[in-house]
Amino acid sequence: MLKFTNPNSLSKPFSRYTHVVAAPENCRWVHISGQVGAAADGTVPEGFEGQARQVWANVIAAIRAGGLDIKDIVKAGIFLTRREDIQASRNIRDEVLGGHAPASTMLVVSGLALPSLLIEVEAIAARPMATARAAKSQTAQKRTKPARKAAKKAKAKSRRR
Repeated sequence: MLKFTNPNSLSKPFSRYTHVVAAPENCRWVHISGQVGAAADGTVPEGFEGQARQVWANVIAAIRAGGLDIKDIVKAGIFLTRREDIQASRNIRDEVLGGHAPASTMLVVSGLALPSLLIEVEAIAARPMATARAAKSQTAQKRTKPARKAAKKAKAKSRRR
């Protein structure tokens, strides 16, 4: 079982994340490359909200492809190109993760691989091996309601453009 801790010796987190996440020995680990707001067909929504929702749908799909799920996310790295998107990014992350609070780093960077990209998220997930094997078949095809909603919104927005 993952252990989430916010030590009293550190400041309270500024948003919904945890300072320390410890995984026990014998875990299945999945590292997700940075995901951007591109749908499976390669389309990228123009606005931040559409890209952010698509990014998180992509992260969750990638984690599930690795046999794990949202509650197994240990760490998320979030890269934004505009400071004014910080609060929107936090809101969408919190909605999609449904209260799960992994360790997290958020950076505002001067740019991403393509000029049209406004957000990128990378993630690391872990689950004790016995639990990972038992849940793999259940999570491979299942999508949570927030993930379905995020993917649907992003797809609808990209079609309107």
